[in-house]
Amino acid sequence: MQVFPKPTPKGARRAFPWRWIGIVVLVLLAGATVAMRLVIAHSEPILRTRIVETLSNRFGSRVELASFHVSVVDGIEVSGGGLSLFGKDDPNPHAPGIQPLISIQEFRFQTALRSLFRSPMHVESVYVQGLEINIPPRENRRQVTDMGARARKMSIVVDRFICSNTKLVINTLRPGKLPLEFAISDLNLQEIGPGQPLQFNATLINPKPVGTVQSKGLFGPWQEESPRDTPVQGNYSFSDADLSTIKGIAGTLSSTGEYSGTLSNIVVQGKTDTPDFRIASSGHAVSLHTEFHAIVDGTNGDTYLQPVHATFLQSSFTAEGSVVRVSEPNGHDIELEVVLDHARIEDLLKLGVHTDPPIMSGPVEMKTRMGLAPGDGSVADRLKLAGAFHVPRSHFTSEKVQQKVDSLSLRSRGNPKQARAHVEEDVPVDLRGVFTLKDGLLSFSLLHFLIPGTHVEMTGDYSLDGKKFDLRGKARLEAKLSQMTTGWKSVLLKPVDPFFSKDGAGTEVPIRITGTESEPRFALDFGHKHDRDNIGKNSVTGSKRE
Repeated sequence: MQVFPKPTPKGARRAFPWRWIGIVVLVLLAGATVAMRLVIAHSEPILRTRIVETLSNRFGSRVELASFHVSVVDGIEVSGGGLSLFGKDDPNPHAPGIQPLISIQEFRFQTALRSLFRSPMHVESVYVQGLEINIPPRENRRQVTDMGARARKMSIVVDRFICSNTKLVINTLRPGKLPLEFAISDLNLQEIGPGQPLQFNATLINPKPVGTVQSKGLFGPWQEESPRDTPVQGNYSFSDADLSTIKGIAGTLSSTGEYSGTLSNIVVQGKTDTPDFRIASSGHAVSLHTEFHAIVDGTNGDTYLQPVHATFLQSSFTAEGSVVRVSEPNGHDIELEVVLDHARIEDLLKLGVHTDPPIMSGPVEMKTRMGLAPGDGSVADRLKLAGAFHVPRSHFTSEKVQQKVDSLSLRSRGNPKQARAHVEEDVPVDLRGVFTLKDGLLSFSLLHFLIPGTHVEMTGDYSLDGKKFDLRGKARLEAKLSQMTTGWKSVLLKPVDPFFSKDGAGTEVPIRITGTESEPRFALDFGHKHDRDNIGKNSVTGSKRE
């Protein structure tokens, strides 16, 4: 019996060749992918050479590229390292060897195949590790302008530019100036494209005082003909800055603010808070708050304070001046004009003097020129002051010292019996002077000490650590010598009263104050007539400083 095969359905006969066609296509695609990988692997050295030649021709400069890799596993992924773009001249003569304008340790980016055919060419993200940009000195920046003009032919848009461990170096040929360096640990740039400003979000590590700076804003567009005029604006926060990295002071500082302007003229408005600010010479922590308006030249780092308003304890002061970078010694030279018109003498002493409690209390007015030279020494050793002060109604906090002042006042007014009875008067002291501070030593070219019945003029030195007190001068008293004591001493002194009466004063005697801040010693001083006669001759200079 003959058996006939069952007829095959029409749909099944149609599916059979397409199945095999699909298998063949997959095999061909797999083979093409393998072949493409093999071609890319063998052509990477050729691509690397072409890229170097293209960049060199575009920018008209020497280009180095240590490594270059391409992958097509998921779109197109390009990576490499050791990329350096050189200018015609060395942008940084302070560093050894020839420095590139731009150098990148590692880079990579990924984009879809279709992005290669867009105009302009589109790249979603670029990742860079170890970017260093050397901006040449102003005199040599023409080379950057020329390179930028040639580079305009390249049309690429990058959505995001993410960089870690970036360094921006702004170089200068000015004598005594070092390059200005910005170390940026993390940098995120967005919307990079022709003629557009860069939207940035950056994290910087400030070297001194050590702390973290977060900044967000806009930079650009880059002004090739005049980089100093490149616009910049944004805001910042500076947190957990360790002031102990500056020898001689300590505390934890935080600051916030906003800035805008051009690279050479950045206007900054901000404030700082240091809840535990202290100077090493005293060790007393105070809460310090400042608000400031400053102009910063971003091309060299010079800062001009216009002004700073500061408050601590019950006192406030203003300061104006400059913070200029210098090369020898490397650091910042600070020059400020400081005015205290709402301050307390006890606050100043608490801040700067070790003795506790402060020896005096009362309102104080002061004008001084402050200089802080660069260097590795402590702030107290580098600080220089020259100015004048007035403490109109002060009192000594030491009961022992105030008793001596009260007794002097009573005797100088002819009330010796009350002085012997230790009558408490708590007389106010009017103190004014002209001073300089250098190497931790406070020197007075003129010091007026005025209490009821007594006027003292002195010169001398006083150390901030309170261990040295050496003041000499003359005291003019209302009463005569015989009127300042009782009994037989008064009788014996009457014949010598005329010898000590001078220029309308009942008594004029030479005095000397020595010892320490906590244990001052008052005594007559007949051995320095020449010094006493010169007291007050610098008062004209002092008034000019005021």
